[in-house]
Amino acid sequence: MAASDETGALFPIFILATIALPLVPYTILKLFRPASKKTRSIHCDCSDCFRSGKYRKSISSQTSNFLTCHNLMIIMLWFFMGILVFYIKNMSREIQVFEPFGILGLEPGASDSQIKKAYRRLSIQYHPDKNPDPDAHKYFVEYISKAYQALTDPISRENFEKYGHPDGRQGFQIGIALPQFLLNNNGESGGILLLSIVGVVILLPLVMAVVYLARSSKYTGNYVKRETLVTYFESMKPSLSLRKVVDIFIEAEEYKSLPVRRTDKDPIQKLFTIVRNELSLDQKNGKQEEAKFWKQHPAVIKTALLLQAHLTREKTVLTPDLQRDLNFVLQLAPRLLEELMKMAVIPRNAKGHGWLRPATGVMELSQCIIQAVRLSARKVSSTDGIASFLQLPHFSEAVAEKLARKKVRFQELQGMSLQERLELLSEVAGFSAAEIQDVEKVLGLMPCPTVEVTCETEGEEGIQEGDIVTVQAWVTLKRANGLIKAVPHAPSYPFHKEENFWLLLADANANSVWFSQKVNFMDEAAAVIAASEAVREKMEVLGAAGDETGAAVIEAVDRVRSGSRLIMGKFLAPAEGNYNLTCYLLCDSWIGCDKTTSLKVKVSKRSRTMTRRGQVMEEEPIPEDLSEDGEEIEEEKDDDYESEYSEDEDEKPNTSKKNFVKGPAVGKGKEDKKKGSNKGPARKKGR
Repeated sequence: MAASDETGALFPIFILATIALPLVPYTILKLFRPASKKTRSIHCDCSDCFRSGKYRKSISSQTSNFLTCHNLMIIMLWFFMGILVFYIKNMSREIQVFEPFGILGLEPGASDSQIKKAYRRLSIQYHPDKNPDPDAHKYFVEYISKAYQALTDPISRENFEKYGHPDGRQGFQIGIALPQFLLNNNGESGGILLLSIVGVVILLPLVMAVVYLARSSKYTGNYVKRETLVTYFESMKPSLSLRKVVDIFIEAEEYKSLPVRRTDKDPIQKLFTIVRNELSLDQKNGKQEEAKFWKQHPAVIKTALLLQAHLTREKTVLTPDLQRDLNFVLQLAPRLLEELMKMAVIPRNAKGHGWLRPATGVMELSQCIIQAVRLSARKVSSTDGIASFLQLPHFSEAVAEKLARKKVRFQELQGMSLQERLELLSEVAGFSAAEIQDVEKVLGLMPCPTVEVTCETEGEEGIQEGDIVTVQAWVTLKRANGLIKAVPHAPSYPFHKEENFWLLLADANANSVWFSQKVNFMDEAAAVIAASEAVREKMEVLGAAGDETGAAVIEAVDRVRSGSRLIMGKFLAPAEGNYNLTCYLLCDSWIGCDKTTSLKVKVSKRSRTMTRRGQVMEEEPIPEDLSEDGEEIEEEKDDDYESEYSEDEDEKPNTSKKNFVKGPAVGKGKEDKKKGSNKGPARKKGR
């Protein structure tokens, strides 16, 4: 059995190694992570963003951000490591190599007379008769005498030359890096080793597994509660107005944990009076709708009112506690909206399509939250387009309405020259030169995306029913200031927010999303890897040579580094027909920066005589009452949905229906009989 560390020399080294192994790499990662974020976080420097203080770091804020509990713990661990290093360096040597010449102060190979002379000199200094100090006596007996004996006595000299010690072969002892007080009374380490094995090998992994399973069963990978996802999935409907999307959004389980205090009653009542018109309440039945609103979960009511206070920028009635609650709501909003977007585009029908109108509503809500723009500003009314103006600095609703009366739209303002904007904003809006400069900064920061999208069947000509169709889209982002990676202008949103785009390939008439994917322009390295792998896989499917594949990969990498992102996905080809699809590129941070591109997809009927991938298929005569799969023809009904801003789809019944028929048209065989056409496909004999 291994003995304990009697001298206490191994235990500090063991503790030092245990702390240093995780602490050193973690500290390096912690130091380099802020540097990488700083290089890529290019934010707006207009006066509104400067006054918001979101990007301005004072000495006190930097100190408070540095002196967190997490950072203080790291500093304390490094300080403790320094103490251990100092202790280990200055503690007594637990293993000393026996060097008789060094002990006597001689060079190796000294003569006998020199050895005797050195021994007499040290005896005068350390001999017990000359020096009463106990340490001197111990040193004289254990070192000086043994060194003299090893160099003068023949047997001791032989043992020293053979085994390195005058006493002969020395035993080898294995010690454990634990002090005596941690072991049992006899100094044996069996009990502590057994406890260590049970604790480290069994109990610690078991505890970690239990904690992980408990957390994973409650949260998703995006740190959103699973109860929230269930609520979002069950509440989602094919056609939702923007206000109805808000009602679903605030039903998150995270928001139901908001504290409801007695001191919040009066400010909440005042806030309800201010933002009442922005709530989804029926104006005709005001009292009934108001009573219905107050019967909801108290935390949901509080969340709804705080959210409207942010959207309307009415925060004067908020107490410090309510302001903290609002920050909690806004901090969780991007993650919850992303999950709500996934619930909108998740396959809902047999064709594997999601819903378009709820998806666009979620993106519009995200834009309003980031830019703090009220929902009613997005409605089609006499002040159409003021929502885009309200995200610019120094723009109020009065200024936006003046430009609307001048019939100046937001896209027209962007397309003007610098001199034209200067004259317009100074004359109509009454802006000063500094305010116009702030507007120019934000306009230069706004993204201008373009989309190139294609749909094809890899390795085949055309698209047939049931094919796996590959979607390839190149999304290019440009700004007037020449930047690619930047943080959006959002002075009213108190947290760091990166731009995200959602690419939707959808059929607007059928309210169906065929393909969807999230796009981000901040991580260029990940985009390069993804584009390289996608292009290489595509070229391998097409059977291209190595040189062609390498050239295609290099071209894709160059496009990514110049500000483009490659999006690739697959979907199942629908029934025969011509489809007018629309590719939506929706931004979750800016209003008026969305991009739509039309795309026509022609799906032909599957031909059984056509050679596909080297296989020849024979055509069989199909009965007139059956489809190609041998099933009876059935009609599929696809409801025509209401407009995006309808109050509720249950209030207005659907009046139009669209019929889709599988297989060949009924009656086609009869028409062939009338024409006397009895020809069929030629049968092949053998294989």
